[in-house]
This record gives sequence, C-alpha cells and structure tokens, in this order.
Amino acid sequence: MDRLFNMDNKFFVFMGKIADLIILNLLCLVCCLPIVTVGASITAMFYVTLKMVRNEESYIVKSFFKSFKENFKQATIINLIMLVTALLLVLDLRIVNQLEGTVGQVLHVIFIAFMLLYLMIFLYIYPVLSKFYNSIRNTFVNAFLMSIRHLPYTILMLVISAIPIAIWFIPNTSILSTILMLFIMLGFATIAYCNSNFFVKIFDNYIPKEEDADNTENPDLLENHEEQA
Repeated sequence: MDRLFNMDNKFFVFMGKIADLIILNLLCLVCCLPIVTVGASITAMFYVTLKMVRNEESYIVKSFFKSFKENFKQATIINLIMLVTALLLVLDLRIVNQLEGTVGQVLHVIFIAFMLLYLMIFLYIYPVLSKFYNSIRNTFVNAFLMSIRHLPYTILMLVISAIPIAIWFIPNTSILSTILMLFIMLGFATIAYCNSNFFVKIFDNYIPKEEDADNTENPDLLENHEEQA
C-alpha cells in the first residue's frame, strides 16, 4: 500500500508530467494570443521541455517566463521574418499554380522545395534560440545546418509535428471533438516534449563535453563548436 501511494511511483511521475505539460501548453497558448509574441512563447515552451527531458525542470511557470523575457526581442524579430517568408511562399505558390506548361511545373516543384526547407528551419529555429545565445543571423544559419546534418531526426520530428493535421481526418464527430479538446489542453507542449527528446541528442553534439551546464549558453558556443568541427 505504501508503494502504491509513493510519490516516486511511476503512475504519479507520469501524471505529474501530464500536469506539467497541461500548464505549459496553456501558458504557451495564452502568451501566443497577442500574435506578435508567438515566437517568444514557442521559444519559452522549448526552453522548458528541453529541461524536462533532462529532468532538470521543477518550476514550469518561472522557467517559461524567464525564457520568454530573455528571448523576447530576438524571438519576435525571428517570428516576423518567418511570418513574412511564409506569406511570400504562399503567394508565390498560388501564382505558380496558375501557370501552365513545363515552366509552371518546374516552378511548382521549386517552391514546394522552398516550403519544405522553410518547415525544416521553423522546426529548429526556436529550440536553437532557447538553448544557445547567438545573433539572429547565426541562429538561422545554425537552424538550417542542423536540420540538414541531422536529416533523419528532422524527418521524424516533421512527422510528429504533422500529427495535428491528421486529427482533422477523423470521421467520427464525437471522437474528433474529444481529441481536439485534449489537444488544446496539452497537444502543443506534448509535441514539443516529444521533439525535445531528439533536440537534446542533437544539441549534445554542439556542447563541448568539458564545459559545465552553466557554460552551454555562452553567446559564441554553438558557432565556435561548429568551426572546430
């Protein structure tokens, strides 16, 4: 009986993790509402999930707003760049789809490739920002290089991130509404947590083993490590 109610019991550990993800998910959604804060919110969410994966996190709200405040400026600029880029890609695709013949087909393939590249960078940009201090330019460069260098992980994380799209194909309305409610409660944070398991493995390649945890957020660490590699 004592083992059943032990807080170290796997059931309680699991339920505690679920509760943390619900809190984190709601924090991210609420902080995304002003739209301009979307980048900072996603960055803060990954800051927390990366620590959760390493079992370093105990104060979800405090850590979320710590990262939100520290990365707000860079994350907001990056978010605006990504938003404008997405709009341009969508507009270009609409124009290209109206073209006929070989030229239209070739341009369509090219812009689909650009869209895929955009998604790869979007997947990495905020986790990289949450983990490493760097300039905005180098954050984009590092996100791009990591997504290419670790392509198998990138593809797997893109599939995981696409799960919300699959939800809309559920034919049963009652099941669909239930899953949507669950997703609103913890979906985004859960996906970030799943992907963070891969990001931790990826980021470990860019953190010198002799450096302690406090030095992993050195402004030039990621850039310097890549130059040595």
